[in-house]
Amino acid sequence: MKILILGHKGMLGADLRTRLSAGHEVVGKDIDEIDITNSAACLDAVEEVKPDIVINAAAFTDVDGCESNRDWCFAVNALAVENIALACKPQNIPIVHFSTDYIFDGSKGSPYVEDDSPRPLNVYGESKRKGEELLLASSDNVLLIRSQWLYGAHGKNFVRTILEKGRSLDVVEVVDDQIGSPTYTADLAQAVQRLIESGQRGVFHVTNRGSCSWFEFAKKIFEFAGMNGVQVRPIKSSQLTRPAKRPAYSVFSCRKFFETTGKTMRFWQVALSDYLSGTGY
Repeated sequence: MKILILGHKGMLGADLRTRLSAGHEVVGKDIDEIDITNSAACLDAVEEVKPDIVINAAAFTDVDGCESNRDWCFAVNALAVENIALACKPQNIPIVHFSTDYIFDGSKGSPYVEDDSPRPLNVYGESKRKGEELLLASSDNVLLIRSQWLYGAHGKNFVRTILEKGRSLDVVEVVDDQIGSPTYTADLAQAVQRLIESGQRGVFHVTNRGSCSWFEFAKKIFEFAGMNGVQVRPIKSSQLTRPAKRPAYSVFSCRKFFETTGKTMRFWQVALSDYLSGTGY
């Protein structure tokens, strides 16, 4: 296939490009090459590349920054998604798009399935949900993948941030009342490849297996990195003065992915160990 990846220089986009380039012709465009908030630019890109499939890995992911940049957040995470869908519509080109656990409020108390009702708590979650709605209203040739707590070899992420703090501080405070599933973008890219190559459409939840708090995640990061001298201290979300509210429990059920592909994702601890034992950080 000829695949157009929008946001190919980002953390997920870069891993998708690496993974898919082995068996497909991949063309990448990023923020310095295309303004996806411009509908004409999206149409021009599709007409120029003539892809068999378009993957949108571009997003405004600064969760706290979204609170004070609502218009730009919605422009990138919602209106741009509609632009891409409408650019693909004349040729009925399939679209792969990514969303987030932050479309849910975290009050369910058990893993979220694909058809659970979204209730975002913050502007970022609102924008991503709006992007989903606009996409599904504009095209029925869609693979919508929700994931969460991403980290990888490219770009800023929690693993890099916590390691940097550990190099300069003896004690690192991390919240223990937000639960999710850390997901390695290299593993997510492999899962996306399986879904694309088997022609899947619809909504899928895809994360590494298992769940933990950010506190437990941080402790495991330092353990696997051999930084045993760093003390991780648990705190509550209410002790932080962050603009955006986060869901307390946003774990996904990935049963649909397993039943569709026959494959399970690696446990998050195994993926993290693999990431830290390589050159990922």
